[in-house]
Amino acid sequence: MVQKAKILLVDDRPENLLALEAILSALDQTLVRASSGEEALKALLTDDFAVILLDVQMPGMDGFETAAHIKRRERTRDIPIIFLTAINHGPHHTFRGYAAGAVDYISKPFDPWVLRAKVSVFVDLYQKNTQLKEQAALLRLQLETGEEPAIGGALLGELSARLAAVEEQAEALTKQLDSSTDSAGAAATAAHLERKLVGLRRALDALRPGAN
Repeated sequence: MVQKAKILLVDDRPENLLALEAILSALDQTLVRASSGEEALKALLTDDFAVILLDVQMPGMDGFETAAHIKRRERTRDIPIIFLTAINHGPHHTFRGYAAGAVDYISKPFDPWVLRAKVSVFVDLYQKNTQLKEQAALLRLQLETGEEPAIGGALLGELSARLAAVEEQAEALTKQLDSSTDSAGAAATAAHLERKLVGLRRALDALRPGAN
């Protein structure tokens, strides 16, 4: 049974949070609300999240400042951040979002299907990464205690198949992004996905019998 991933929704307007929940409810994951940057940082102290949807324009600590704090923390620096903004100040404003560590920068109003598809990829990556970490930890424990490793070819094959499915989704999303007008966003998102997938594939290969 795959544990549900947590998705952090950060926006100071309740109606925007409600809209995001309506869009993402079909993913059947755990949606966590935060109405400010400070509240988001507090939530990140105790829970692990697959992806963060972060509004740029918020009173007090805005999205850029919130992202900067997230990226400075070792615990949270690798969590993907998707910026959401109701305004468009041009390339410089978009570049600032990517410089703050975002993997994507989406202007409102956005296509609900596209947003859901992007979030779904990061959720799948998170869940596969979690599964591989658990299997690697179990294998290390068994090796340390002298037990015969219980991770067989069938389980490795299942994990490999699941990862292959995510790789296909990522490839489809990358093609979709490449055809969009936001070339900078496409490049950033594709690069992040590629790094995550390469790391997962290496971790899975390391679990195979005879791997160095």
